Amino acid sequence: MIGAEWKQLLRTRKMLVPMIAILFIPVLYAGMFLWAFWDPYANMDALPVAVVNSDEGAELDGKKLAIGDELIDKLEESKNFNFQVVSKVDAEKGLKNQDYYIAIEIPENFSQHATTLLDENPEKLTMIYKPNEGYNFLSAQIGETAMERIRAEVNEKVASTYAEQMFDSIAMMGDGFGEAADGAGELHEGASKLSDGANDLKGYLETLASSTITLKDGSDRLAKGTNDAAKGAADLNEGIGTLASGAKELHNGANKASAGASDLQAGIANYTAAVEKLKNSYAQIGQKETEFGQAVGTINEKTGALNGAAQKLTEGSKNVNAGITGLSEQLAPILASLPEEQQAALKGALGQLQQGSAELSGGMQELSSGTAALHEGTAQLKGAAGQLSEAHGQALAGLDQLNGSSSQLKDGAESLTQGNGALAQGLGQLSDGATKAQAGSSSLVAGLNELNAGTGTLKEGTGTLASKSKELADGSKTLTDGMKELNEGTLTLQEKLTEANETASEVNPTEKTYGMAAAPVNVDKEEINKVPNYGTGFAPYFLSLGLFVGALLLSIVFPLVEPAIRPTGAFRWMASKVSVLTIVGIVQALVAVVVIKYGLGMETVNTPLFILTAIITSFTFIAIVQMLVSILGDPGRFVAILILILQLTTSAGTFPLELIPEPLQIFNVLLPMTYSVQAFKASISTGDFAHLWANNGVLIGFTVACLAITFGYFALVFKKRYSAQTVEA
Repeated sequence: MIGAEWKQLLRTRKMLVPMIAILFIPVLYAGMFLWAFWDPYANMDALPVAVVNSDEGAELDGKKLAIGDELIDKLEESKNFNFQVVSKVDAEKGLKNQDYYIAIEIPENFSQHATTLLDENPEKLTMIYKPNEGYNFLSAQIGETAMERIRAEVNEKVASTYAEQMFDSIAMMGDGFGEAADGAGELHEGASKLSDGANDLKGYLETLASSTITLKDGSDRLAKGTNDAAKGAADLNEGIGTLASGAKELHNGANKASAGASDLQAGIANYTAAVEKLKNSYAQIGQKETEFGQAVGTINEKTGALNGAAQKLTEGSKNVNAGITGLSEQLAPILASLPEEQQAALKGALGQLQQGSAELSGGMQELSSGTAALHEGTAQLKGAAGQLSEAHGQALAGLDQLNGSSSQLKDGAESLTQGNGALAQGLGQLSDGATKAQAGSSSLVAGLNELNAGTGTLKEGTGTLASKSKELADGSKTLTDGMKELNEGTLTLQEKLTEANETASEVNPTEKTYGMAAAPVNVDKEEINKVPNYGTGFAPYFLSLGLFVGALLLSIVFPLVEPAIRPTGAFRWMASKVSVLTIVGIVQALVAVVVIKYGLGMETVNTPLFILTAIITSFTFIAIVQMLVSILGDPGRFVAILILILQLTTSAGTFPLELIPEPLQIFNVLLPMTYSVQAFKASISTGDFAHLWANNGVLIGFTVACLAITFGYFALVFKKRYSAQTVEA
């Protein structure tokens, strides 16, 4: 079957030509990409960039400063881009017409801002960077990197200028230190004289401090006495005020009491007359209550008799009801012999009569219960009427006694009215006297308060004088000590200024010194597993991509299931297909490796392992595509395309895995291109062969699993299609 498969392939031109073309698909796919992006930074000098220099220059310490012109010279020398110095109008027009990818504008105040370092509000040097991102986004990103370099160069230039000015200032400072040392000597002589005068001042101030202490003691005693007097006067005034207020309130209360006594007298007279009337009314109520009790007794007797009659009626209604029931039973035979109309009429009349007697019996029972309750209620009413009559008799006796004492109450109220009038008159006189006394004590308090305030001020002043004079004396001692320290300090200042003058004179800066101050830090790059260019870095990704695309196109040209002749066994059938796919996969991988390695000149750490990895990767992708297309047909190719799309984004061949969205990172470990990219990186750049074999092992695992599944499918199809034909033959 293998021979038949190859004969069919080699003899069928429509199949052979596409198969030969497919051998070059991986190298065309990967090689063209890698060739195009092999080293794009090598052609940076062809990228047009507009530069607008509007800097008007400035003057710094008498020197002309033109940072914009110097920057233009450095940009043209660097050859980082194709820098073209144009006007602002031409730059704007060129960006719109897509003649330039980037425009750099140096404003007119660029050099002027460099001179504002020591101003109150220093201004930074600002360049305007205008990338045309819509024209090409990557050029804008590259431009940003270049702008950082330009900014660093400008910073170094400006810092170097500042450093030169700083060292010049240090030299001038050295001369100033010499003059300051001479002045410090003169200051030392003046400090010595000042120290002598401070000692004399200290003696005078100590004498003044001792005298003020005696004055403070006397003022303290005076202030204490006046303060006590003021407090006593204030207490006296407060007491008199309270007395006057109480007398006034007492006078008002006495007037009200007198008026109230008069009202009380009139009210007692009205009360006495009302008691007399109430007594007469209670006598009439007692008489009516006696009559009411007699009437209640009569009602009680009658309700008893009524209850007895109601009970007899109840018994009679029960007998009537029983008789009607017996009559109905006796008439039953007679009614049966009568016509139906008479039977119905008599039965209706008997029913109504029986119902009426039953209702009469029930009503008699309720009447008997009601008369019994009425009899019991009248008995209770009779008892309550007797109690009420007794209570009214007691109330009448109390009213008699109250009426007898009303005359005494009336006489007492009259005497109370006369006494309250006399009391109100006396309290009025007391209130007038207390008011006059309060006015006098208020005047006394005001005077003593003024005296106390004055003595307080005197006490405070003498206290302040005493404390401050003591502080002044203590301060004079501090002043004396300070003058000694000043004398010593001026001597030290003179010595140190002399030393500073000598040190500043030793500073001799050069251009290297200015450069060191402007850019004190260098960065040394130590590369690990160096990748010389973009092509080498992207080769694992594009080579894996090209081999997968080649496997996908192979499934379109070569029949992966249909046999060249009738199969004699599932294994032979599959082996015939795998033999062709294996050779094609190896040739695809070798062609791609030869062109990339020797045509483009890519360097590899281990070329044999690089070739082996390419072969393993090619056959792994072919095995996956064969499994999908064999089992699913055209939908299998669609699934293979989906796998290709997922691998393009999740294999970490371009950006690091951590930079893609987390939901996509899940597919990284599930798809084979992840492991082919890592294996190619190990054989091309890193030289980590343990890592290489680990990833190649995963690829071989993918291959074995896919071949096993494909063989299972071939065995199933062979059993269904060809096993019966083989047995018959």
